[in-house]
Amino acid sequence: MNSPSPPVALTRREFMRAGSALAATAAVAELSGATPAAETIVAPKLAGARPFLTPADKFRDVSRGKPLPHSLKGDALIAARLTPETWRLEITTDPTPNPAIKETASLGMPLTLADGNALDLPALLELGKKHEVQFLKAMQCLNIPAPLGQGLWAGVPLREALRLCGAMRNVRRIYYWGFHNDDPKQLFQSSLSYSQAMETPPGELPAFLAYRLNGEPLSLTRGGPVRMVIPWAHGFKSIKWLQRIVVTNDYRANDTYAEQNNDPEAPLKTAAYLDNLPAKIPAGQAAPIGGLVISGISGLKRVEYSLTRGDAKAEAEIWTAAQLEAPPADWRDVLPAGVSPKQILGFDPQTGRPATWPLRYSMVSWSATLKGLAPGKYALSARAVDLNNFAQPEPRPIQKAGRNSLEVREFEVV
Repeated sequence: MNSPSPPVALTRREFMRAGSALAATAAVAELSGATPAAETIVAPKLAGARPFLTPADKFRDVSRGKPLPHSLKGDALIAARLTPETWRLEITTDPTPNPAIKETASLGMPLTLADGNALDLPALLELGKKHEVQFLKAMQCLNIPAPLGQGLWAGVPLREALRLCGAMRNVRRIYYWGFHNDDPKQLFQSSLSYSQAMETPPGELPAFLAYRLNGEPLSLTRGGPVRMVIPWAHGFKSIKWLQRIVVTNDYRANDTYAEQNNDPEAPLKTAAYLDNLPAKIPAGQAAPIGGLVISGISGLKRVEYSLTRGDAKAEAEIWTAAQLEAPPADWRDVLPAGVSPKQILGFDPQTGRPATWPLRYSMVSWSATLKGLAPGKYALSARAVDLNNFAQPEPRPIQKAGRNSLEVREFEVV
């Protein structure tokens, strides 16, 4: 791999301005003031108008269930405890007998429907007055080669809800699941280790019970009234329509995906994604390219792209650094009204500046412009390079531990 210079970060205003100008002059309009480097030039991207926060109704939906829980209406919705007034969360011990477990888990005070003390939404919101956390997170499904969306999530750390139950003994894992139409075959569940739930290092993002997205109550479509959000994980850990938490002394993960050749403990992978391209591009005109990149647990150093001729002899791949979208100059332009970046985990509480960029577990846009391409067929690919200097898709040997294969877009210059 060659060693490209670090990418230049564009401000969001530059991204927006570039996107508007390109849209006004067609996708292949040539940018002025650019300095060519061989056949390519780094420049603002066509998709610059992409919102930093995905509106709640624009997230890609990968919900499960028949009928889909968020399609329920009226009495069925009430019976499912999926309204703000009827939502309840039970926190209990694992009743499943297991001869391998010598000592069963215990709670000082389980929270159950039968005892009338299951956690309700007003109680969770009250807990949030003291313990609420907010942070930016991109949602990405384990098996879909595109991010689902990015939001500002708010809620209460899981550890604070567990502390309501008093002393815990002989607990190794936390199991949890959501509403599933009272059908065991539709049960979709996940789990964390005790330490992941309770012992988050200072400054790290905790597992938490989310009740707001982008400043608004969490909608039923997005998994509300309350869902689990695991910042460092793929979406299958962030169970929707949360209704049951079980503490257990079982050492095994109970995740539904664990039995489908997935690694249930694999954290979110640093990975770049390519926007679509037209099948044909006129010769002599600039071609903006770009996409999104998620900064996973190992952070992001840069995004690179490679362009190869489909009708040429075999050639060595040359990777060129792209530009990354810079932090907004004024966060009020992108955050919900009344939210200060100083309140968001990952930002300096004094200055309101992000501690790193991109923030881990968030996503930003990247961009470049292809210029001076001779007629012929081409293949474009992009990859992320993390702070360990691993280039995507390294080092994971199983794609179902986070689908991070290199995307390729083929097009023809005519």
